Amino acid sequence: MEQTLTREHQLELYYFMRLNRALEERLEFLVRQNQIVGGLYSSMGQEAISVGSAYALEPGDWIAPMVRNIGALLVRGFKPRDILTQNMGRANSPTHGRDSASHFGDLGARHVVSPISMLGDLIPVMTGVALGARLLGQKRVAMTWIGDGGSSTGAFHEGLNLAATQRAPFVLILENNQWAYSTPVSRQVPIRDLAERGRGYGITSVTVDGNDAIAVFEASRAAVAQCRAGNGPVLIEAKTMRMKGHAQHDPAEYVPKAMHEYWEARDPIVLFEKYLNANNLWDAKAKQEIEARIAALVKEDLEFAENSPMPPPELAEQGVYCEGCHKIEAEWHRPKSEVTPPKSSVEAAWKVKDFGGIEASASGGNGASARAAAKSAQQSAAAAKAAPAPARRPFGRGPKGKRGGGR
Repeated sequence: MEQTLTREHQLELYYFMRLNRALEERLEFLVRQNQIVGGLYSSMGQEAISVGSAYALEPGDWIAPMVRNIGALLVRGFKPRDILTQNMGRANSPTHGRDSASHFGDLGARHVVSPISMLGDLIPVMTGVALGARLLGQKRVAMTWIGDGGSSTGAFHEGLNLAATQRAPFVLILENNQWAYSTPVSRQVPIRDLAERGRGYGITSVTVDGNDAIAVFEASRAAVAQCRAGNGPVLIEAKTMRMKGHAQHDPAEYVPKAMHEYWEARDPIVLFEKYLNANNLWDAKAKQEIEARIAALVKEDLEFAENSPMPPPELAEQGVYCEGCHKIEAEWHRPKSEVTPPKSSVEAAWKVKDFGGIEASASGGNGASARAAAKSAQQSAAAAKAAPAPARRPFGRGPKGKRGGGR
């Protein structure tokens, strides 16, 4: 970890990560007490990703968190009581008891788009949000998150292709947490780094240690800067581990014990505490103050949630359709004439090379290029067959600190 933020910023990163963890620990107790009305999807072990990436954005940028991105909501100014009342189905929750988990947003000041349960669908949506901001002349960036399993959906690929062709100011955080429910990454895809999926669309794609909050922040900050400068979208693969099951009903018995122990030793909060200690960024008193502040806040907001009423039946029919509930109007930051004819018109001039033709071969065609391609493929296959199989390492660290081969 390199020190690139002020001391106050780094302590704030720790605060949000620790608040994320404390809040989810409290939600686990509420599940056992039967006070949670829906499912609970833990982000334990992944806090550095949500907090580090969201922290790299400006207040005017747009985010669309998924159910494991509570940390991003906290960075954006939502309070623990918002998340508690939401999960407990109370009338004063962000959705007034109509939904549970983190299915809520704020299209106003916070610029938060609600999650979509169909995995991957937020990618084309947020690409559209990014393109809309650019059309209006707003220097804003859109960000959303997806898991390793969600990267196999059609919407993931369609959305990335749209973002790439339109050079949208869009950042996608791909949380490779090793498991799509009970399916390991190695059974999902034939590649080691999921960042390769972004490179296939010509998108700048990087892989970072998802348990290193500073590394996630730095990669996200660079991605946001690239997008804001008009240089196209970025995909960030953050390698981490889902330390709980898919949801509270899942004991995750399919996870090898050694794998769980390896990642448990790389807890992002513990790693960040070691970093703060090593760089003399805090002392025991500062840590105690942060912990006391979090404990008091969670306690106060839990009492608020527990004393909040359940929604009355008649509330169910309200708010289904918008009847003047909010004003929909574009916020132009540029003259409209710039995006309307004639200024927006492009001369319909094409050249032969734009048609995607294949250069003629020296032999004059007649299938020569196809035969040459087939011969090249045969030679590559023969070379691959003759080559020795690569040695497979168990998951974890290999020689010189490199990752091993498992998932």
